[in-house]
Amino acid sequence: MSRKLMKSYSEKMSIQTPIKKVKSTRFLITVNVLGSAGPLRFVVSENDKVAKVVDTALKQYGREGRLPVLSSDVNDFFFYSASAGIDALGPSDMIGSLGVRNFILCKKQKQPLMTEGRSHGIAQNGKGGWKAWLTKSFSFKIHSHY
Repeated sequence: MSRKLMKSYSEKMSIQTPIKKVKSTRFLITVNVLGSAGPLRFVVSENDKVAKVVDTALKQYGREGRLPVLSSDVNDFFFYSASAGIDALGPSDMIGSLGVRNFILCKKQKQPLMTEGRSHGIAQNGKGGWKAWLTKSFSFKIHSHY
């Protein structure tokens, strides 16, 4: 076989051989950012890592000029499923692994260093920490009108 024929044969084979691509499903998600007025909505691939999704959410949040102003560092946030439990998703988890479409993004609280005396005082007063804030936020006062 001449070189010219071999070349044209190999070119034909490469053109005719289909390249198999693994298709991943894309879907619309809703991300509620704690402290923001409304949710973010955008399309992701089921194989996207949580860190990439959080990065996309923070960029969209910033582009829209939403308040409060947030950091752009993915590591400053927790990303939760709105319905699949209380554990935050890990940055390397795939977004489609839980089969849910609604998520919550919240900023990690910076905790001051605790000394033994300070932590004891906080425990006695019942003040400080996210648990106390959450309890206070969700407590309802019932007033009687007699």
